[in-house]
Amino acid sequence: MTESKARLPATISNQSTRQRLWPLWLLAVVALLAVIILGLWSWQQWHNTQAMQQSINNLQQQTGQLERQYGQSGNQYSQRLQALENKLASQRELIATQQRQIDHNARELLEAGNRTRTDWLLAEAEYLLRIANQRLIIEKDIRGALAALRSADEVLHETDDIGVYPVREQLAREIMKLKGLTDVDRTGLYLTLEAAIESIQQLTESALASDRLASTLAQSGDDSSTATAADSRWWMDAWNHARETLGRVVVVRHMDEPVKPMLSPEQSVYLRLNLQLMLEEAELAVLRGHQEMYSSSLARASQAINTWYDSTNPKIIALSDTLEELASRNIDPELPDISESLQLLKSRLAGRLNNDGSQSDSSSGPDTTAQEDDS
Repeated sequence: MTESKARLPATISNQSTRQRLWPLWLLAVVALLAVIILGLWSWQQWHNTQAMQQSINNLQQQTGQLERQYGQSGNQYSQRLQALENKLASQRELIATQQRQIDHNARELLEAGNRTRTDWLLAEAEYLLRIANQRLIIEKDIRGALAALRSADEVLHETDDIGVYPVREQLAREIMKLKGLTDVDRTGLYLTLEAAIESIQQLTESALASDRLASTLAQSGDDSSTATAADSRWWMDAWNHARETLGRVVVVRHMDEPVKPMLSPEQSVYLRLNLQLMLEEAELAVLRGHQEMYSSSLARASQAINTWYDSTNPKIIALSDTLEELASRNIDPELPDISESLQLLKSRLAGRLNNDGSQSDSSSGPDTTAQEDDS
């Protein structure tokens, strides 16, 4: 029995079995943890992917909005940039203009420093001749133009430049032409027309032509009453009384004269206003030197006065004489050309400036410049 037992295999204990199985359990636990961790990691990645996709969608939307905003702002910026470029171009042009003006002024100052007294006198004479032409052509002021020409001649007389002889010769001709003209006293004519307008404003209905017959009858009645008082005979008194009564009842009118209708007070006011407008038109013609409008306005005013007003009224007589005298005035005389002296002086100034800078040397060829001016 002892040997048989000794030959039997040894019995495996539970403890050794357990020691052999624990690595398997450990691997199972590790595998389970790995699966769990892998699942968690996968879920985390999926969640991150979804969040990233959402972020991408949001970024795309924001990108679209930014692109639209950039397009709008880009247009605005381009418009602002274009406006700034235009403004910069205008500023550059202004700066260039100012630079040219500064250069011109510098040259003028440099030339002014080299000018002599003769140059200044010639420049003053040129200015006076310009004033004379302006007074005569624009303002039609004969007296002012003549005074300017005389002043220019006096200034040229003070110069030591014999090359201005042709200029002074032409000035003498132009002064003689202006002396032969009758100066138009526009101020006097205007004031006379104003006085005539005031006289028209003071006219009343008693000056109308329709009241001439009544005034004549009243005067004859006064004369007859005076004669009656002087003569005490009854039959003369009766005759005068009958004549006065007959004169009030019977009105004798000559059929060869045009019948003048009686004017109402409103019509007389309109008539005065119309006459004032005619004379104001004549005033405007005086200021402008318009002879045709001046004569037409005065003729229409005289015709209206002769038609509607009593020619025996002292105010009407004075007004008619004034208008007739004004109508005989010539407010637009033919004016001569006085610009030739200015052109000659300009040529002389150009010759002095082109004389190689020797403006002050009067002996360095003035005869030559004078011959050039004569040519």
